[in-house]
Amino acid sequence: MLSVLVWIPFVAALLVGLLPRSSSTSVMRWVALVAMGGTFVWSVLLAVRFDALDANAQFQELLPWIEPLGLSYQLGVDGLSLPLLIINGLLTWIAIYSSDEDIQRPRLYYILILLLNGGVAGAFLAQNLLLFFLFYELELIPLYFLIAIWGGARRGYAATKFLLYTALSGILILAAFLGVVWLSHAPSFEYDAINTQLLPIASQLVLLSLLIVGFGIKIPLVPLHTWLPDAHVEASTPISVLLAGVLLKLGTYGLLRFGLQLFPESWTVLAPYLATWAVVSVLYGAFTAIAQTDMKKMVAYSSIGHMGYILLAAAAATPLSILGTVFQMVSHGLISAMLFLLVGVVYKKTGTRDITILSGLLNPERGMPIVGSLMVIGVMGSAGIPGMMGFISEFLIFRGCFPVFPVQTLFSMIGTGLTAVYLLLLVNRTFFGRLPEQFSNLPKVYWSERLPAFGLAILIVFLGIQPNWMVRWSETTTTAMLAPEAAIATVAPIKAPKTLTAPAVIQSSRPTNTL
Repeated sequence: MLSVLVWIPFVAALLVGLLPRSSSTSVMRWVALVAMGGTFVWSVLLAVRFDALDANAQFQELLPWIEPLGLSYQLGVDGLSLPLLIINGLLTWIAIYSSDEDIQRPRLYYILILLLNGGVAGAFLAQNLLLFFLFYELELIPLYFLIAIWGGARRGYAATKFLLYTALSGILILAAFLGVVWLSHAPSFEYDAINTQLLPIASQLVLLSLLIVGFGIKIPLVPLHTWLPDAHVEASTPISVLLAGVLLKLGTYGLLRFGLQLFPESWTVLAPYLATWAVVSVLYGAFTAIAQTDMKKMVAYSSIGHMGYILLAAAAATPLSILGTVFQMVSHGLISAMLFLLVGVVYKKTGTRDITILSGLLNPERGMPIVGSLMVIGVMGSAGIPGMMGFISEFLIFRGCFPVFPVQTLFSMIGTGLTAVYLLLLVNRTFFGRLPEQFSNLPKVYWSERLPAFGLAILIVFLGIQPNWMVRWSETTTTAMLAPEAAIATVAPIKAPKTLTAPAVIQSSRPTNTL
């Protein structure tokens, strides 16, 4: 069931490449839409069959590949990766749907988007460290070309900067993976075969630091963030949707999966520093966003701040905060995608994203009243207004982090207030006020252009009112990620013979047939 999510996009990319030269752009577009629609539906069916009470990886597939290297084709899905798989399919379909019908070089364009989707799905599903790295690097090349070919005026600079930063991220992650397997004497790169608890704490700290910096570039965290605003500003709207909605989540997912889960002991050592780092990212992203005049750059810097919440929650490492990280990843993915779609519509109709020039676009007669109304919903979701997904995710994070890091949590809550400030500035300056004469005859906004943002708005409100529809998939998994500590705390009051070690006590507490 899982290979379908990886290989349907790859097969569709091959099919688009083999279409006759006489094929129109609409044919290629429909092939990509059908393929991604099928992938999204399949991921939803996967969620229906998913056992929310099982914390282990489900629907596992294992195929030996290059055994001397310890590389195997091993896939699995749990409550951490399942929501990300669903939004990967959904936002890729939206990106294809929102692409211009007269786009240049359509064959290459749709091939790259399909390859990007398959690579991201493979990374979320991989249960082998080396296989994860291969998929992690696979998405680098398509995204580079999508920015470099279809981007803005400075697309070459932005694409090259993205390439260099992400390549450095991959090098650090690969070095950490190789060190983990070599130092722990693991028989392969399979996730279940690796035990880092026997390593000296100094070695754990070095390997964990490599992973934190590597995935920190991808998230991105301050000061590793400088590639993101340039990439967003120069990328086309559909690519910005994928970049903010899906690709940044590879960094947060990797930090939880390979940082927190593989190195729980050394993670507690670095946790206070990570929490402080999170505050810096949150406040820097918020204050820098306030200073922007480009709508797209403002939303880009807001992503940096919202990713800082995830780092804070991961540093606290409580069951509630880790559950909040999953909800925040999905929430930010949907909300940021909606905001970028709406900014793209404004730019397409007005020719500018400068909030010092735009004004009065909410005018019901000659402006964009529906686009403005949807933008207000997106701003409310990003600012964490009750009734929206953003409120649920931030509440879970702050409630889970406060007992562990009260000071850092309070400073991060200031970032939430600042988010409301800069997004209200964006809405007030762009959509309210008097409509300038130069925008008095704007092109009509068709429903086909508003439909993706409208659908995302419904999801944001629905999951804000009924969050359990998503939380129930992840709660068991996120709790189990901290199970060793929870198990030790539970068994500690039991008086056991002094000859028994802690793992033996934990094991003896499980019912067996001999009892």
